Amino acid sequence: MAPVETPAPINRRRFIAAAAGTLAGGLGMAADAQQAGRTRPADLPVEGRLPPFAGATGWINSAALAPADLRGKVVLVQFWTYTCINWLRAHPYVRAWSEKYQDQGLVVVGVHTPEFPFEGDIDNVRRAARDMQIGYPIAVDSDHAIWRAFDNQYWPAFYIVDALGRIRHHQFGEGGYEQSELVIQRLLQEAGAHGIARKAVPVAGRGAEAAADWANLKSLETYVGYEQAENFASPGGAILGRSRRYTVPPRLPLNHWALSGGWTIEGGLAALDAAEGRIAYRFHARDLHLVMGAQARPVRFRVTIDGVPPQADHGSDVDAEGWGTAQEPRLYQLVRQSGAIADRTFEITFLDAGIRAYAFTFG
Repeated sequence: MAPVETPAPINRRRFIAAAAGTLAGGLGMAADAQQAGRTRPADLPVEGRLPPFAGATGWINSAALAPADLRGKVVLVQFWTYTCINWLRAHPYVRAWSEKYQDQGLVVVGVHTPEFPFEGDIDNVRRAARDMQIGYPIAVDSDHAIWRAFDNQYWPAFYIVDALGRIRHHQFGEGGYEQSELVIQRLLQEAGAHGIARKAVPVAGRGAEAAADWANLKSLETYVGYEQAENFASPGGAILGRSRRYTVPPRLPLNHWALSGGWTIEGGLAALDAAEGRIAYRFHARDLHLVMGAQARPVRFRVTIDGVPPQADHGSDVDAEGWGTAQEPRLYQLVRQSGAIADRTFEITFLDAGIRAYAFTFG
C-alpha cells in the first residue's frame, strides 16, 4: 500500500496565526467566516452526507458505528490526534457539549487520525482518552481511511450532521465555538428535542487545554525531525540518520533552536544517544510544550528559562525547580509564564539517554 500523505504542518500553523489575527481569511477561515451567524435551517445548506466509518482500525468506548446506527441523532464528528495543541484547546468544548446534549440526542464521534507514528498505537490512544476523560465513541483511524473519506485536512475539524445524516456545518481549526453550539442546538430542535438550554455551556480549560494567549504568541509550531525542521541553529547543521555531537551557539535568534550532546536526527524526530543531552529554544509565548517520549525506561529532565529554574513560570509537567520525567509519548507542558511575556531562552537537559523529541508547540 502506498504511504498516506498527511497534511503539511502549515495547516495547523495557519490556524494558529489566523486565530491571532495575523492571517485573517487564510485557507479554511474564509469558508468559516461565511458561515458566521448561520443557525436557522435555511442558513445551513447541506454540505454532503455522513461518510461511513468503515476504515476504522478499532473503536474505543463503543462498538463499531455506521451512519445507519446514527440516523435520528445529531452527530458531531471531530477529527483529532492526541498531541495536537490546537485540538487540546478545543477539546474542553467538545467534552462539555457531549455532556450537556447527549440526553437530547447529540452523539459525538471522535475520529483519532494520527500525525506521529506512536499516535497510531491504539493503546496510546486508549491511555490518552482515559487521561483526558473522553467518554464518547472514538473511531481509531490509524490508516487515515476515514480522514480520506471526509476529504479532511485539519486537526481539529468539526462536522455537524443532522438527524437525516446530512452534514450541515463544519469548523476547521480552533474557534467558532459559540457558532458550533448554536448549530447543535438548532439541529437538535429540528430533530424534535425540547427544553434545550440556550445559554452556551461554560468552558474553562486547564493546563495545555487552556486557551492560548494570542496577543503574545510569536512562536509557532516547530518540528524537530529532519523532514520538517526549520530554524535549526546548531553549528554544522543537521545530519540525517547518523549519531553526531551537536552544540548550542552562543546566541540564538528568536524562534531558532539547537541541540547539544549526542543525538541522532531522523525524519520525524531527534533521538538522544547519551545522557546530558540538551535542547535550547529562543521563544516568545506564554506557554511552551514539547511532544516527546522515552524509548524504554523513564527519562529525567530539567528545564530552565534564561538559565534559571522556572519557579512560578513552570508548566504542568514540571515543578518550580524545573524537574520532570518523560515516559509515555505525548505533549508535555514545560512552561506556563505567569508574568510579562518577552523573548526568553528555554533549555531542557535530559539526564538519561533515550528521549525522542518530535515537535515544539506554543500557546
